[in-house]
Amino acid sequence: MPEPDHMPVELEDQYHHYTGNRIPWYVRLMWVGFWVLTVVYCLRYLFPAMQRELFSGP
Repeated sequence: MPEPDHMPVELEDQYHHYTGNRIPWYVRLMWVGFWVLTVVYCLRYLFPAMQRELFSGP
C-alpha cells in the first residue's frame, strides 16, 4: 500500500462513506414548539415593551 501522502484517488476515496442520521419526530416537534413559543413571546411581551421604552419620553 502506498504512503498516505502519495495515495491514488481511487484508494484514498474507498473509506469515505458518509451517512446522515435522521432526526426523530419528537426532536422536530420540540424545535417547532420552541420557535412557536419564541414568536409568541416576541409578539406578546418583547415588542410591546420595546415600544413603551423607545417611544416614551424621558
